[in-house]
Order: sequence, then C-alpha cells, then structure tokens
Amino acid sequence: MGDSAAPENGIIVQAPAKVNLCIRVLDRLPNGYHELWSLMHSVDLFDQLRIRLNPNHDRIRLTCDNSDLPVDQGNLVYRAAEGVLRRAERSIGVDIEIRKAIPLAAGLGGGSSDAAAAIYGLGHLLKLKWGLSEMCDVGAGLGSDIPFFFQSPCAMVRGWGQEVTPCTIEGKRWVVLVNPGFPIQTKWAYEQLASNRSEIPPLSPWAETVENQLEVSWEDVIKTMENDFESPLFPVYPILKYIKEKLGALGAQAALLSGSGATVFGVFDTPESAQAAEAQLQHDTQWRVFHVPMGTTVLPHHAIFHKASSEALPV
Repeated sequence: MGDSAAPENGIIVQAPAKVNLCIRVLDRLPNGYHELWSLMHSVDLFDQLRIRLNPNHDRIRLTCDNSDLPVDQGNLVYRAAEGVLRRAERSIGVDIEIRKAIPLAAGLGGGSSDAAAAIYGLGHLLKLKWGLSEMCDVGAGLGSDIPFFFQSPCAMVRGWGQEVTPCTIEGKRWVVLVNPGFPIQTKWAYEQLASNRSEIPPLSPWAETVENQLEVSWEDVIKTMENDFESPLFPVYPILKYIKEKLGALGAQAALLSGSGATVFGVFDTPESAQAAEAQLQHDTQWRVFHVPMGTTVLPHHAIFHKASSEALPV
C-alpha cells in the first residue's frame, strides 16, 4: 500500500480473467435477470488499470490500448468510476488507462474485472476504506460478474451474480484458454438458450455438496463441469465444439465453454502439459491461445497485486 508520507495519487491494479467451471441458467427472476448457479475461478491472465487523481480537471478521462472499447459511459470502467465518486460524494479529476490482455466479449469477465479493479483502485486513492459490501454495492448495479472479483479466486455465484460465496478447490491446475477471434454477445446467447430448451434440469446433487462443504477437490470438479450455453451455441458455432474436442485430444482433463463464450478452456494437471497444448494450438491455428495458472490470490484488492506511485501516469 506504500507507507511514504507523500500522498499517493496514482495506483496500478491488475484485473484477472475468470472461467466458469460450472454454469447453470435457471428460472428468470422478476427483475428480468436469469437466476444462475455457477462455480467461478479467476485465472492469471490480467488486464492492467493505471488510475491517477488529477486536480487539474474535474472529469473522468479514460483511455485504452484497444480501440474497439468505448472510452465514455459505454465502458464499465467509466461507470464504475462514476459510481465511486457519486457514492463518496467527491468531485475530482480521474485519469484511467486500461491496458487490455483479456479478449473482448469472450466469456472471461474482462469488463467486469476491469470495473472491479477501478472500484478498488479509486477507493484506495480516495482513502475511502470501504469494505466488501460497499465495493459490491457499487459494482452489483453495473455487471453481474463484478461482485465475484472482490471475492476471487474461487466462489459459488447465485442469483444474478450478487450472491457470492467463496470456496476452495484443493490442489493446483493450469488452464489453456482458446479464443477463436469472434465475440458472442451475452444477451443473444441467453436468447438462444431460452429458445432451444423446453425445460430446466434441476441442479445436480454435487452443487448442493459444494454449497454445504465449501471445499472440493479438482477431481470432483473435473467430473462435474458443465455449461448450459454449450447446447444452443455449439450448433451455431461448430468451431467451439471442435476446440473443446481438440483440447481433450491434447491432454486436457476437461474442457468447457466459459460463460456465454466464445472462449473455450481446458484444465491441465501440469504446467508442462498446458504449455505443450498451447504451443500446438498456436502452431496450427490463428486463434488467441494462453496457458496460465488458475488464480491463487484474492484479487483485485490484495495488496500484493497493486503498486502505488506518486509519479504521473501516462494517460
């Protein structure tokens, strides 16, 4: 956090991606959202946010190295910063630079994670000393995945994302993320799901076991990984099913679509096997492929994952 007497005006926060080891889409709720049950886990693929308080203006100035992202209220980070300032009743200039590594509209939660990082980082600079509930209150109204990122690396998520229960998976695993290069919009994916099923299967007994124990083994998780979006989306995008099968052929213990796609991931039991699969896929395809560890540290608000600086940040 920095213990210098000089005031901090800049901070760098890393924002991790996530995968859904299980995602069940249940009944539609009165607020229009679908009720979810998901086991989510962060992975060590990070966007980076550089946030600086700027007394020379009173606006939010947002820049990003990916021109496909808006830099106004169409960006979750911008709205997250607005939410922090409004709740804190503060008026001050804020400069935020986003450096993207997580693919867009990919089922990896990049936008939500960036927003969570902005809430944490700006709150730290403003010395708000908010706890979990205050940060989640700001984030919950912006995106359903945001509260998870304050309680990662692993959690069960229910409701429309606001009910988050941290849990533990015993052991270590590595993941290979494969993004085929096209986005899938979440709203459209939900429409496809609704039009392609006549009933909603109940949650498995395994889900109840996780809720009761809050600790499971990777062996149990691997046997029970499922994603309700695969059934409606694989016929529309056969390449997603092919990637899943390819990951299995390259040694993944299990492979699954993450969220509503379009990223497919495989779980590997050694870093060497994950690296070999990544190398093969990069050699054979034009997809974006990453091999990274499953996340192991509470993010983004764990102190080890941010740096503070009083120097001007290039925005």
